[in-house]
Amino acid sequence: TSVWRPAVEIQEEEDRFVNSADLPGIDPKDIEITMEQGVLTLKGERSEETKEEREGYRRVERVSGSFYRRFSLPDTADSERIEAKGKNGVLEITLPKHDKVQARKITVKS
Repeated sequence: TSVWRPAVEIQEEEDRFVNSADLPGIDPKDIEITMEQGVLTLKGERSEETKEEREGYRRVERVSGSFYRRFSLPDTADSERIEAKGKNGVLEITLPKHDKVQARKITVKS
């Protein structure tokens, strides 16, 4: 289960799918990405920052803790060529599509 769910945007382009996740404050090396049986899984954790309390108040709006997201991928996604990169707090996962397979006519035997 997840303590929080990072915002994710999924786009389908002509030759690929692009999954972008907002993960500020998390080192890309600390994100676990797996692909199994057509399901892409993202796991990680964001540590709580220590904040100084003053005059009896404390305000923390940034969620911390572990996250776990799973996405079912279409059969057209090529799981062997997935790439991931992290920059400026955004994880971008690129899933190329399989090369198009030509339709094949099947003869019915009598």
